[in-house]
Amino acid sequence: MIGDSITDCDRARPVGEGLFDALGKGYVSLVDGLLTARYPDHRIRMVNMGVSGNTVRDLHTRWQTDVLELKPDWLSICIGINDVWRYFHSPNQPEWHVSLDEYAQTLDELLRATRPSLNGLILMTPYFIEPNRTEPMRTMMDQYGAAVRQLAEKYQALFVDTQAAFDAALTDLHPMALAWDRVHPTHAGHMILARSFLKAIEYEWQ
Repeated sequence: MIGDSITDCDRARPVGEGLFDALGKGYVSLVDGLLTARYPDHRIRMVNMGVSGNTVRDLHTRWQTDVLELKPDWLSICIGINDVWRYFHSPNQPEWHVSLDEYAQTLDELLRATRPSLNGLILMTPYFIEPNRTEPMRTMMDQYGAAVRQLAEKYQALFVDTQAAFDAALTDLHPMALAWDRVHPTHAGHMILARSFLKAIEYEWQ
């Protein structure tokens, strides 16, 4: 599981796996717990390689050590929030901004190099917990999410539409009930991410 702060969630360094919150305190840990409880015979080994603040550029820089050298059977990627967010929280630092084209091309490059060695690939969209789809950051985030959907189709990946999962919850909840800044989820928000992930991999709840 690789990504930014949403994946990181205080995971252990240098490699996030093992006991005592080594997988972090977010959706990765929730997914691991439910998979282990439901499928103990599968002996699924989960590794969290999220790094807070990362964009797809950062993933490109550390891909060799944090993905390829770990030789995963399955890979899950959740990246893109910071690529968009920096346009809004740092508008005067354009060198920090990752355009939609750069985002899609960089992610495509990483997937092209990695997909042949994987048994399975899972791509999770970036999201913004905001129900108003005309809000500028939400509009832009949806475009980056659409790029992830296209890449999932291209590389025969399982697709996790995290934005749709949050949108469903927002019919009854205010965004701040799920994330104070509309990005970093509460425990309930991470559970929504975990449930959407498990749905995509056809987790058997019964």
